[in-house]
Amino acid sequence: MTDRRLSNRTAPALPAKVAAPRYDRGAVTPGIVHLGVGAFHRAHQAAYIDECLAAGETGWGITGVSLRSADTRDALAPQDGLYTLAVRGSGGEKLHVIGSIGSLLVAPEDPAVVLTVLTDPRTRIVTLTITEKAYLRAAGGGLDATHPDIVHDLANPRKPKTAHGFLTEALARRLAAGTPPFTVLCCDNLPANGATLHRLLIEFAELRDASPGSVGGAGIAGHITGHVAFPSSMVDRIVPATTDADRSRISGELGIEDAWPVMTEPFSQWVIEDNFPAGRPAWEKFGVTMVGDVAPFEDMKLRLLNGAHSGIAYLGLLSGHATVDRAFADPAIRQFVDALWEEAKSTLPDDAGLDTSAYTTELAERFSNTALAHRTAQIANDGSQKLPQRIIASAIECLEAGAELVHLTLVVAAWIAACAARGKSLPEGHFTDPLDASLTALLNQQLPANETVTAVFDLTGFARDHAERQTLIELVAVHLVHLRRDGPTLAFAALGIRSWHESAGDRGL
Repeated sequence: MTDRRLSNRTAPALPAKVAAPRYDRGAVTPGIVHLGVGAFHRAHQAAYIDECLAAGETGWGITGVSLRSADTRDALAPQDGLYTLAVRGSGGEKLHVIGSIGSLLVAPEDPAVVLTVLTDPRTRIVTLTITEKAYLRAAGGGLDATHPDIVHDLANPRKPKTAHGFLTEALARRLAAGTPPFTVLCCDNLPANGATLHRLLIEFAELRDASPGSVGGAGIAGHITGHVAFPSSMVDRIVPATTDADRSRISGELGIEDAWPVMTEPFSQWVIEDNFPAGRPAWEKFGVTMVGDVAPFEDMKLRLLNGAHSGIAYLGLLSGHATVDRAFADPAIRQFVDALWEEAKSTLPDDAGLDTSAYTTELAERFSNTALAHRTAQIANDGSQKLPQRIIASAIECLEAGAELVHLTLVVAAWIAACAARGKSLPEGHFTDPLDASLTALLNQQLPANETVTAVFDLTGFARDHAERQTLIELVAVHLVHLRRDGPTLAFAALGIRSWHESAGDRGL
């Protein structure tokens, strides 16, 4: 480490315009283990905890755990876990150095040390942002018991690879030692994320209990079922990927190097079900909304923000727009998103105190933030895992209610078309999906639209065993025909939306 790198030693000399930790980091003790210490966690949960620590709640430091890559650890360990959070809005940029992450671990390098921190009695909360695909669900929504990592963890409980394996082994060890269980707080974009993770972990633990030669884990499924809290939560903040240009610019502002700053927007929201038997920070003092039922907030965010984001990403990519703000500035895409919101709003409860009109007005401002440069390709990743809760659920509810449904289904068709465009009109590997191998083989067959959509639904499990599945397939197939024939221009025209190119031509531009 040198004096040219952000660290505990160099932080006191940062320029006055940079907000540095206002507390003694040496007095902080770990109380939270976070699995999946990526950019979103560092822009969201870690920032909230930083405020808690600054207010004197020093027992809630974070131990960050990467389940796959060493990149974050390698960047931040020489910086004593410090990094810059750059909050970028139309009015400028504010820089905050966050100090809430005390140490960083890489699970594949040493699973034992990760299990040690998880079993430490001081660990009272385990939070997760591991992305939808890392929950290893089968097409029907249950645990994919055939996944190689699940098979490995069942055979090697002391050397797990998955979040399922780490959590179950740690809870088993705590139970054996007489240590109360930690609370598991899922912060990923899954419907009923706490209940979903609880169910998946029980399924995993039942398989583990039934494994031949199971040692020290007998009956752990029952313990997880009855004694471990899994509150649901809703998280909301836009966090684009950090670029080399961002690193260079931020380091210039600091006067020292920061190897991995995080970019984000001014808006931030966290809604949490208040169920923490082992204790929690006083989050409500720092802008977190503690509630009895997260579901209405979660559905609003998934269907209005995330659903629109997916639509903007796939239609934006097909229209040649590299960032969200540029795509949203396209009049045709903006009209489409407004109509998409109206369809999705119809699926949200009227009696939950949600102000959907104010929410979408605020979303429009956030999507227009030119300072973020949020890449459409970044949002496009993992569509097979994201679309069920962002789009498919709303579409099914519209069909069940007999409501008009045309915009939600275009998002699914646009995802299929964007996947097929990779290596053609889009760069190869421009975005990725866990089902890429099967998707690519399927799409290369160039089947008729209805057959393509049916095969995609079979592969992904979209609307599996639902009475409206065939209707949904037919609606998506109509859009796919239009997209294949003349891209978004024809797809929009079929919805009564005129593309920017048509409008510009009428005006002689």
